[in-house]
Amino acid sequence: MNRPFSRALLLLGLLLVAGTATTHAQGFKVGVGRADITPSEPVRLAGYASRTKPTANVDAHLFAKALAIQDSAGATTLIITADTIGTPRWFNDQLATNIEQELKVDRAHFLFCCSHSHSSPVVHGGLTLMYGLDESEAKATERYTQFFLHQALEAARAAVKDLEPAALSFGRTEAFFAGNRRQFGPKGVGFGINPTGVVDRDVPVLRAVREDRTTKAILFGYACHNTTPGPNDEVSGDWAGYAQENLERTYAGATALFITGCGADANPNPRGSLALARAHGLQLAGAVARALSEPMLAVDGPIAAAFDRVDLPVEKTPDKAYYEAKLQEKAPATQRYAQSFLDKIARGEPLATSYPAPVQVLRFGNSLTLIALSGEVVADYSYRLKRELPAERLWNAGYCNDVFAYVPSMRILTEGGYEADASIIYYGLPTRFAPAIEDTLVNKVLELVKRTGGTVPAPVTKK
Repeated sequence: MNRPFSRALLLLGLLLVAGTATTHAQGFKVGVGRADITPSEPVRLAGYASRTKPTANVDAHLFAKALAIQDSAGATTLIITADTIGTPRWFNDQLATNIEQELKVDRAHFLFCCSHSHSSPVVHGGLTLMYGLDESEAKATERYTQFFLHQALEAARAAVKDLEPAALSFGRTEAFFAGNRRQFGPKGVGFGINPTGVVDRDVPVLRAVREDRTTKAILFGYACHNTTPGPNDEVSGDWAGYAQENLERTYAGATALFITGCGADANPNPRGSLALARAHGLQLAGAVARALSEPMLAVDGPIAAAFDRVDLPVEKTPDKAYYEAKLQEKAPATQRYAQSFLDKIARGEPLATSYPAPVQVLRFGNSLTLIALSGEVVADYSYRLKRELPAERLWNAGYCNDVFAYVPSMRILTEGGYEADASIIYYGLPTRFAPAIEDTLVNKVLELVKRTGGTVPAPVTKK
């Protein structure tokens, strides 16, 4: 046997031994579960006010998937990802309560992530002013939502039962089909492609490997809207669903789970068909595979978790005359919005001055810090958090735990446009968020990172 070949075999043997030792040294056990959440009857698909009728057409099945990670201290962290437009507060609170009572996973260690597919069904209580459902559609939506809730819990049960020793590793790469959608023109900010706009191209990847060196789970993310096909009538998970499907086909025996990043102001480019959705899914799966083929960082534990809600302030609430003027506009969604607030005023109900947005941090030892923000979070937040937390290896996510509105930065509030203004009509906020929203949210994140043992630089004091 020649000497170089002998050295190669020795190195391979050392790597295999080291890898096996790492599985035990890390002390992790990992379990996965899944449940089909494809609608079984015609339902209205979500995300577009232009859709006016339900559909039963299915291009690709939808799933809720669960990843359970038990650390060396015996604490279980549960991450559920779902091919859904977004789930409202009541849904996440109910699921969290069920999981805590039955599976003994506390709220801080349970994370729910929405892919924000616009080819998935309407969820009861989410974006209700957008759709104008008739009675039969509303009942079908309620049935689907209860089914979805049940299936998500089933996936969680399966994951907790599936725990086995595994090693975790982390890598990062990039994908390039997301484009900033805030196009500036003579009339202000509209939809389009802004080639110089802010986009977060990161593709973070967490891999779980069994003791036999096979891949058990691939958790990955990307910051972009799932809006490739447009307002079609085909159920699918869009590019995020196709990416998961491609990865599970490539890595036999693995479960692929997707987390959306801070991409509320990004759209896939190009878009307009299911074929393009499949192409983007293939590109993203390729980016993940690239990360998996390169050296990855071994992730240690234990997993420290923190969960809280922060009151995001809105501007001074309008008076009755404002809503009366809105009632005269032509768009049905705007009329529903105006009438809902006129009804509240007539009943003497106070209008909200803030929204209690969930914020969560999962910190894997000193290896990785996953920041889970709720709502439709724009890319500015991801870049700011990277600046604020230079010593942390960050995974920034949006659309987690409660999708209640767009979460604009101070810059976007200044510029205006859909993410700052128009979206409040669909989500039912009394008015736009106040400029203090950005510092309020970031300060809460810093607080939770510090609470989980992260390194938060001291504020710079001005002389």
